Order: sequence, then C-alpha cells, then structure tokens
Amino acid sequence: MGDVLQFDDVTVRRGKKTILDQVSWSVDEGERWVVLGPNGAGKTTLVQLAAARMHPTSGTVEIIGERLGAVDVFELRPMVGLASAALADRIPGGERVLDVVLTASYGVTGRWRESYEDLDTARARDLLAAFGVAAFEDRYFGSLSEGERKRVQIARALMTDPEVLILDEPGAGLDLGGREELVGALGELAGDLASPVLVLITHHVEEIPPGFTDAMLLREGQVVAAGPLEQSLTPEHLSRTFGLELDVQRYGQRWSARAAGDLTAEARHAHDSGISARPF
Repeated sequence: MGDVLQFDDVTVRRGKKTILDQVSWSVDEGERWVVLGPNGAGKTTLVQLAAARMHPTSGTVEIIGERLGAVDVFELRPMVGLASAALADRIPGGERVLDVVLTASYGVTGRWRESYEDLDTARARDLLAAFGVAAFEDRYFGSLSEGERKRVQIARALMTDPEVLILDEPGAGLDLGGREELVGALGELAGDLASPVLVLITHHVEEIPPGFTDAMLLREGQVVAAGPLEQSLTPEHLSRTFGLELDVQRYGQRWSARAAGDLTAEARHAHDSGISARPF
C-alpha cells in the first residue's frame, strides 16, 4: 500500500460521462512520479483527488494514510502542496512575490490582515532563493515572466512543508529556455532527499526532469501503464496513450518522443541499437 497516495478502483462520473475508470495507483515515500496523457485523459481530475479537492464517485482514495470521506479535508490539504494554472489565476497580479509565498501558510491567495512570524518570512525567502527568484520578492506577481511566476508558485506550494508536491503542467506556456530552466530546477528538487514526494502532470515526455522514478500513462480515464520509467515509457505504451505511433528515445536522464518515421537516419540507428545518438 502506498505510504503517501493510494487509489483503489477509483471511478469519477459526471452525469453519464466517466472521467476516471477504476484507477488504481500507489505512491510511496521517496518516489517521483510523472503522469502523462492527452487532453481529456483525466489528469486534472486525478490532481483534484490527490490534492483532496474532490471525492471519487466510487473506490477509495487515501492521502498520507487518511481516507477521503473519513477525514476533515481542511486538515489534510496543507499536507499536499499544489501548483496549478487554476491556482495561479487566483493570485492577485498586484500581490508582492514574498506575500504570494507567505500566504500559503494560511491557505489563502491575497494578503489581508493575517500576521506572520519572522520564521515564516525566513522560510519564504529561503524557498524563493532555492528557485532563483529571491531578487523579485518585492516585485508584483503580475510583473514577472511566465517562467518566473512558475517558480514562485512552486516555492509557494512548498511553504507548508508538504508530504507530497503536485505540479499540474508547470511547463505550460513556457518557451524553450523557460522550460529548460524549470526542468533543471525540478531535477534539483527531485534529487534532494529532503524533498517531498513529487507528482508532475504533463503532456510531454520532454518535460520529465532528471531524478524522476515512475510514470503513469492515462487515456480516456483508464491506466495504460504505471511503474518505473523504463517499463512505462515504451513506444507501445506511449503510442496507445496518445493514439499515434511514436518513437521514444532516452538521452541520459531525459526523454523525447516523436511520430514514427520522423527520426533521422543517425537517430534511428542509435534508437534501434539501444544507444543515444548524442549526450543530452
């Protein structure tokens, strides 16, 4: 049984539509998971369940050993750090960056009359420094670049020292440079033994950071594959997940996928030989 997250035959329906269909998933301490799938696969619903923002129609969800439906979710939610576009949209553009991180302590967006101790402020500054945005603490959140906002959101998600950190499509909207900076930061986070369990939601295997251990592939609410990256990220599993024949390559600790037939002769020879065409 997963120490951190445990889904057993979880189904979510809305009217006649089945969004998740008998999903079972186990996440243990020390693991770093990526959840992959096309639009409409059920990834967002999975996030809402894992973050204690939704209950399943049937089946059971346990978070840090507590079963949804038998626990006060307002006590459980601080144990789950969440960075998502939906949450970012609720952060006032005129909020100071330092306050964006601080207000996570109270589970609110937008500072009002709450007070914080010096220890809270020091932790918020340390987190901003860890993600390379300490110099922006007095800037308005809305004035930051997309990549800078993403890193501030992750710092905010870590403010409560959660047991699990869920990152819902953190690379969305980033250019290539911003994506690579974010992947590098997440790779450092994944390699830190003091970090919480990580769950990254994405459409793209190129966004999987170094240090991630496992993957779950979803299509139309059902699990296509789940387990160690090497066993899950196969051409067969990814092709079935995205409904397109794909070639998959690994460069060191990074991955890429493209439509079958698009590889260059050199890359195809390397792929067929089981070696990398070049170091990543």
